[in-house]
Amino acid sequence: MSHPRSRRITPVVAAGAAALLVAGCSSGSGGKKADEAGNNISAGKATTPRMTVALITHAAPGDTFWDIVRKGAQTAAAKDNVKLVYSSDPNAGNQANLVQNAIDQKVDGIAVTLAKPDALKSAVARAGKAGIPVVGFNSGVSAWKKLGLLEFFGQDETVAGEAFGKKLNEVGAKHTACVIQEQGNIGLTQRCDGLKKTFSGKTDILYVNGTDMPSVKSTITAKLKQDSSIDFVATLAAPIASTAAQSLSESGSKAKLATFDLSKDAVGAIKSGKIQWAIDQQPFLQGYLSVDALWLYKTNGNFSGGGAEAVLTGPAIVDKSNVEKVAQFAAKGTR
Repeated sequence: MSHPRSRRITPVVAAGAAALLVAGCSSGSGGKKADEAGNNISAGKATTPRMTVALITHAAPGDTFWDIVRKGAQTAAAKDNVKLVYSSDPNAGNQANLVQNAIDQKVDGIAVTLAKPDALKSAVARAGKAGIPVVGFNSGVSAWKKLGLLEFFGQDETVAGEAFGKKLNEVGAKHTACVIQEQGNIGLTQRCDGLKKTFSGKTDILYVNGTDMPSVKSTITAKLKQDSSIDFVATLAAPIASTAAQSLSESGSKAKLATFDLSKDAVGAIKSGKIQWAIDQQPFLQGYLSVDALWLYKTNGNFSGGGAEAVLTGPAIVDKSNVEKVAQFAAKGTR
């Protein structure tokens, strides 16, 4: 997907798209007349022609993070009169095939994660040749422009990692194990790299198989038993954090635990003190903005960031100081 780089476009806040859908009421129309007019409008519901958007992720089975992404996408789809077609595969080659399937189905837009951008490059290029706009989200903030995508919604994983490292310094950590659950995933690598950049202590990289939780637990447990100097475990996903908490208990380690990404269970663990904090990238917002952006592009020619800058959804640190504010939304499965 390409567009003229020299063209200057004013960035649009995607969440404000509802303004395009209803007629504005001036102060002169006021009172009862305005109320009556409003009763005839389905507020926030698009009357634009039905369009189809494919949302394609690298989600592994059972990872609840992607349920939140999907809820955000479904919310935007319902508002924008969009048929949402969701698919996922953690294998990059299979994910590329899913992109090709969407092209073959002649969808109106594609939103895709770029955990392994090189594997998606050809498929994304074919979408562009077919005239299908493509936006990226969640993974691939360093690659989306190179691949010619229209927009990107997510967090800068290096920046998120740096924020994590700074937080470790604040609490006096000396030796951290950064647990990567999927080798080759560029976003996960960037998180640990960012952590190492700002953390003044020692950082070990520990690889685990994120699709096999018993193996994750045994690998982390063995690491903690092997090296008692580890005083913090940094996991890169909420489900991995829940398993790491079991490892900490079984190993007898006195290390503390913090994680990237949030979930209902992680919120409860932050409340109880089992998890010290979580870096929240707001997955609901990523799904929502990706679908809404494709609708905006088709109906009004808008693209946020002018094709030059990503729209960042994180990082935001959730800890005991603010977890109660987030808990009500996590309970609904939207944070």
